Amino acid sequence: MSQRKKKKKTECSELPPNLLGERKKIFKYSVSDPLFPSRKCCIESKMEALHRRRHNRRRLRLWFPLALILSAARPFLLPVLSADRNLSLSCSPPMAGGGAATPPAAKKVKHEMEMFGDVRIDDYYWLRDDSRSDPEVLSYLRDENAYTDLVMSATKNFENQIYAEIRGRIKEDDTTVPLRKAPYYYYQRTLKGKEYVQHCRRLVPNVVSPPSVNETMPTGPDDPPEHVILDENIKSQGHAYCSIDAFVTSPNNELVAYAEDVKGDEIYTVYVIDAESGAPVGKPLVGLTPYLEWVGDEALIYITMDQTLRPDKVWIHKLGTDQSSDSCLYHEKDNMFSLYLDASESKKFVFVESESKTTKFVFYIDVSKPEEGLKVLTPRLDGIDTSASHRGDHFFIKRRSDELFNSEVIACPLNNTSETTVLIPHRESVKIQDIQLFSDHLVVYEREKGLPKVTFYRLPPVGEPLGSLQGGQAVDFLDPVYSVQPSETQFSSSILRFSYSSLRTPYSVYDYDMNTGVSVLKKIQTVLGDFDASKYITERLWANAQDGTQIPISIVYRKDRVKLDGSDPLLLYGYGSYEISVEANFQMSRLSLLDRGLVFAIAHVRGGGEMGRQWYENGKLLKKKNTFTDFISCAEYLVEMKYCSKEKLCIDGRSAGGLLIGAVLNMRPDLFRAAIAGVPFVDVLTTMLDPTIPLTTAEYEEWGDPRKEEFYFYMKSYSPMDNVKAQNYPNILVTTGLNDPRVLYSEPTKFVAKLRDMKTDDNILLLKCEMAAGHSSKSGRDLRSSKKMPSSTLS
Repeated sequence: MSQRKKKKKTECSELPPNLLGERKKIFKYSVSDPLFPSRKCCIESKMEALHRRRHNRRRLRLWFPLALILSAARPFLLPVLSADRNLSLSCSPPMAGGGAATPPAAKKVKHEMEMFGDVRIDDYYWLRDDSRSDPEVLSYLRDENAYTDLVMSATKNFENQIYAEIRGRIKEDDTTVPLRKAPYYYYQRTLKGKEYVQHCRRLVPNVVSPPSVNETMPTGPDDPPEHVILDENIKSQGHAYCSIDAFVTSPNNELVAYAEDVKGDEIYTVYVIDAESGAPVGKPLVGLTPYLEWVGDEALIYITMDQTLRPDKVWIHKLGTDQSSDSCLYHEKDNMFSLYLDASESKKFVFVESESKTTKFVFYIDVSKPEEGLKVLTPRLDGIDTSASHRGDHFFIKRRSDELFNSEVIACPLNNTSETTVLIPHRESVKIQDIQLFSDHLVVYEREKGLPKVTFYRLPPVGEPLGSLQGGQAVDFLDPVYSVQPSETQFSSSILRFSYSSLRTPYSVYDYDMNTGVSVLKKIQTVLGDFDASKYITERLWANAQDGTQIPISIVYRKDRVKLDGSDPLLLYGYGSYEISVEANFQMSRLSLLDRGLVFAIAHVRGGGEMGRQWYENGKLLKKKNTFTDFISCAEYLVEMKYCSKEKLCIDGRSAGGLLIGAVLNMRPDLFRAAIAGVPFVDVLTTMLDPTIPLTTAEYEEWGDPRKEEFYFYMKSYSPMDNVKAQNYPNILVTTGLNDPRVLYSEPTKFVAKLRDMKTDDNILLLKCEMAAGHSSKSGRDLRSSKKMPSSTLS
């Protein structure tokens, strides 16, 4: 285990100019060892974790899947990625020994479905086996994987070359930025050659000293030693898949509770261990979601799911008792709603949120009085969405309604929750995404003109009246497009921690003192080799949609490797669902494409959240087709402006973004050279008509309820599975996971089978099914399809 390097202090003038805007006050910052990007570039905050879990419906991950492309799609991307820009592409899938491979042909078994007098025939419905044990289905999936491996085999040398490049950029042995909590620093460590992280802590030598942006964790021989609380490398032994999600320490720091999934089906087992000895405390809790919080030092609050994997019950568990004796605090019986947990930054309250796509209401439990149970904070009102936190004698609430669509921030006294005061009013041009409370400050995370903003306000002392907040100070960023994410820090301090990156700027973790204006760069992601951010150009473009709406596009390329005359290859990524904002962040693996002259772009289409709540509303339900036509407009614009040509345009989307890819392939197959559809939600109508499938009923407010005739025929008009036709399609890679609970493996499998039967071209069509994984592909940071591949290429 390597020792950390000495801290290096540098004047502000040495700060990379594309990170932070100029400030009136020159400040110092310190740089410690750069981050190793396993899973996250920093310890994930509760705010980030809650948002990620809550909105991880039918999507994989929003980052660029280079490892997947390089390991499975390169037969048709080879002309793009090769240094020889004039390489030709064979129309027939190659075999290692020459000739052409023969793809599997799924048998047809007629299955009729009728509604509103409309008959649909699905010849491949038999491929759905909810038990995942049918020998014929499993054999077919293995045949598809074997065919994919065979097609891939022709370019193994090139794959190894790219793999070596990616590995060569990664600093494997590293730690995250320590988080000071009470008497300990908590952090994660990665080890060379290991796939998973270690959860570690060290004692703070001087506990009475106040937190400081210049504070560093002592690691010398005479300093408190490192203690490994949990080693995921050990936990994962004997499992083809292993994911540790929640990892929460008790208030007294003596115990740790964590959630483990060893199948990829997102059904978790929760373990409680002694933080020092690692000894188990009581029996594991089974069949849980990853949502859990401590209620004092002797009890946990957690959530379980119904048969459709909808989080529907919240429970309290007293340590030392059997799970069967746990008390159910609330049961959400409405199948349009799901439950979530969030702890206040003050750690005084735990909030239980019941949420649909349009409505959210909140309960709270006083951690010091758990026997009083849940109390209503915000009532259930159709179309009103609230989330809460706490400071002093007030609850702080972010509230959205149809009229206040971009949200406002209000406060109410603990003893009179109906008496509200508006702190930050609704603004039509600025969307309030989240709030973070400190003892003396309120931090607001916003979006304006598609870009994230961070603004903080000083609060009056506890006990004094709260009123409209004025004089907010914004953190400025200079990149044309970028990403900013909150991180957990101490509630009682004035230090705001956040991570920043852009399409050309590696992840950087900052501590910012809201009292003094001093900012410290705590860590920047290491990119080994000759990486130079100044070689890359990032831009914000705007394409005109069919109805005249301007669609933002984030773009990056290496300025000395492109001509921008229409001859450059381009990869266009899209998502456009669930009000998710696709962030323009840094991905180390993407450099292998950019350095070969490929342009990377993100189409921020309607249905996402980049431009505010209305942007989302105009890309859902009976306006869902805007998502697809926006993407096509962005592709046409990039061709028109000579960033690429149709012959060198590849598209990529995952989960609900895979629906986007499937839809535009049916609508405009002539526009693209190749497409990657990861765990794609492509059988929209059949899935949404089956309430036994996980997520279905809860998503009527996203896609529509096809039991109503208007929605039935509208959804049928774009559902990829229902619109495959006899026409030429580009080269296509489709991926799935056998244990995926969000998009059943049968959807992409049937889509490929139908495409194979109906398409009129000889282009490559591949299906890759991970047989021991779910929606988020394989676990660990060192895995790939045919041999080991670092997950940092996917994170």
